[in-house]
Formats: sequence, C-alpha cells, structure tokens
Amino acid sequence: MDTHATKNIEAVAESIQWFGQAAIKIMNCGKVIYIDPYQIKETDKADLILITHSHFDHYSPDDLKKIVATNTWIFCPEDIADEVKQLGAAKVIAVKPGFMDEWSGIEIHAVPMYNISKSDKHPKSKNWVGYLLNLCNVWLYHAGDTERIPEMKDIKTDIILLPLGQTYTMNSVEDAAESVLDTGASVAIPIHYGMYEGSESDVEKFKELLKDKVEVILLQKG
Repeated sequence: MDTHATKNIEAVAESIQWFGQAAIKIMNCGKVIYIDPYQIKETDKADLILITHSHFDHYSPDDLKKIVATNTWIFCPEDIADEVKQLGAAKVIAVKPGFMDEWSGIEIHAVPMYNISKSDKHPKSKNWVGYLLNLCNVWLYHAGDTERIPEMKDIKTDIILLPLGQTYTMNSVEDAAESVLDTGASVAIPIHYGMYEGSESDVEKFKELLKDKVEVILLQKG
C-alpha cells in the first residue's frame, strides 16, 4: 500500500469517535456522520445518520433527536423507516442488503448483517444491514450486530468496525479475527463490547490473533 493511501486510512481512523456499543461518529470528507447513535451526551447536527437495525441500542429515538437537523439524511432498514420519518430529518431512505447509493460524494452500500447460529437474535429474514462507505477514497465497513457470515468474503474494505461480543454477535473472538481477514482490511476497530457482552480480555486476544497481520486500533468511549 502506498504512503498516500496509508495516510488517508489513518486520517479516517483518527476521525472516528466511539460512544459504546456500535455507536460511532465520523468527522470526515467535510461531513458529520453517525452510525447507530446511542448514549449521545451532547446535542449535535448530523449531516448523515446510518442505522443498522431496530434493537434499542442501535435505533434510539431519544438519541436521534439530539442530532437530527433539518438538513440530516437518514438511511435505515425498511422496518423502522416510517417511525424514523417522524423525527424531522430532511430525507429518510429505507434500505436492505444490496442497496447502493451516493450521498454528497460518499458511496453507501448496505450489506447483509445477521446471525447464523444465534438466528433468534438477528435473523437474516429481517433484512437488517451493515454499511460499507467510501469516505474520500477510503472504504470503511461497519458490520453491525453480525456473526461471521459468508458474504464478508465479498466485502473489501480498508477499515472494519466489528462487534467483539459473543452473546449476540460473533461466536468467538477467533471468528471476529477471521472476519477481519475475510475483508482484507488493513485496520480493525473492535466495537460492541464492554457493556452487554465482550470484555477487555477479548480485546487482548483479538489483538494477538491479528498481530503482524492487521493494525488494531482501540477507541476510548467518548
């Protein structure tokens, strides 16, 4: 990878703030982007909001109200789109796996997100999603609450944010590490741990499994 591309990836990684669970904020490409906003402490004005699925720690109307502005666009699964439209955003787009669009120069792909063995948690039939974004020529993949699924081998990204718990998402830390390798990511950022599932020891194991293969960045909760 050339130096310029590496610097771009580093810049995107450094622009990510984590609030716990899968909630992140990205300030990049001149935009304020939130994914699964939850436990947001301060009001803000989001340009773009992406929601992966309808569970309370991913779709939180109270948190959305803190950041939705009159110019905000929201992409969300079809099963909550009508509710989300009541929040006063400029535009709400219902998505399902396979959806592709461009918003303000940012490519947005909705990709599959589901459980295989824990299918009662996140059934494939719900058509819930992860998101693959092209942020100024850097691909970022937010996996949502998923297990390691076959479709990950078709996703190529520079940065992956993925869950590290094993109660609702991955079946093991090894599966999480293999998911990173499936996508060819050069940077891995673990999320969705330390609250309802996943521990600091899982993080250390994750880092060790990817040592000398992928850069692992640990975000402090904001």
